[in-house]
Amino acid sequence: MNGNFENLTPDCILEAVESVMGLQLTGLTAPLPSYINRVYELQSIHDERLIAKFYRPGRWQRSALQDEHDFVLDCAHEEIPVVAPLILSDGGTIGEHNGILFSVFPKKSGREMDLRSDEGWRRLGSLVGRIHLAGNRDEAHNRLRMHPESTTIPEINQLLGGGFMSSHQSGRFKEITSRIVEIALREFEGVDLQRIHGDCHRANILERPGEGLMVIDFDDMVMGPPVQDIWLLLPDHANQTRHEINLILEGYEQFSEFDDRTLRLVEILRAMRIIYFLSWCSTQVDDFKFQSNFPDWGSELFWQREISDIEHQYHAILNDERLNARGMP
Repeated sequence: MNGNFENLTPDCILEAVESVMGLQLTGLTAPLPSYINRVYELQSIHDERLIAKFYRPGRWQRSALQDEHDFVLDCAHEEIPVVAPLILSDGGTIGEHNGILFSVFPKKSGREMDLRSDEGWRRLGSLVGRIHLAGNRDEAHNRLRMHPESTTIPEINQLLGGGFMSSHQSGRFKEITSRIVEIALREFEGVDLQRIHGDCHRANILERPGEGLMVIDFDDMVMGPPVQDIWLLLPDHANQTRHEINLILEGYEQFSEFDDRTLRLVEILRAMRIIYFLSWCSTQVDDFKFQSNFPDWGSELFWQREISDIEHQYHAILNDERLNARGMP
């Protein structure tokens, strides 16, 4: 059956990559950790190490993957340190084998960045500013638009309509998420969206000794507000990290303009991310691997805990609104 990971044998992997790269591989097909996709380290007969990523069937259309690759290649063109897909023999970056889309990347590794100085935060800001400068030069027409109307509201409806929680819990969930959406819709008015990384937390920024910082994993790139790629770097809520925010923006604004008014979105975006993750999980509940990793997902205790977290985040939004109203730096 086409488009099925179960049929992705080592021989299939090697055949697929050799056919589009025009090179001969050894027998190495070492699987790497990835829940969504299937990722393997390969080796050419000339000792070149490669990473082959086979995308989960049905998750992305080819056009959406192309948007991601175009963004990464634009960053690479601007000499931003990213891991760009290799060009295949047909001149593109996306291959297909037995109904499964895949791409090939050079193997690059690094270590987690050591953030113990103000200059480290400025470096992070500079890197994100460069990414956004490249991102603002084009659009991703086939990617999600990170806006409460196009993401959060459908995600809430998915959770409420799927029978994942009891009537009592669904009532609490609907009430608190409605309050968050009301604020989010108001605060998103007039906010510009552009190509951003979308999942720019510190684990996706590596330090390469002797080279500097490198950004990885553009899988979740979206058209979104630039502040999304900033708040994910913060160690705490916005009202507790004003110093880090200022340092990030010092570095950022060396390359890109930043609309300070969008800082009011930080805690709203944090709530939207919580809802997004719950919605994504709800689409995975029949997957055996998901059930193993999240054995209590969907239980009464689970929803009690998650809704309490959302209610706590709602109060963080209100608190942040009061701070911004008082003109806190």
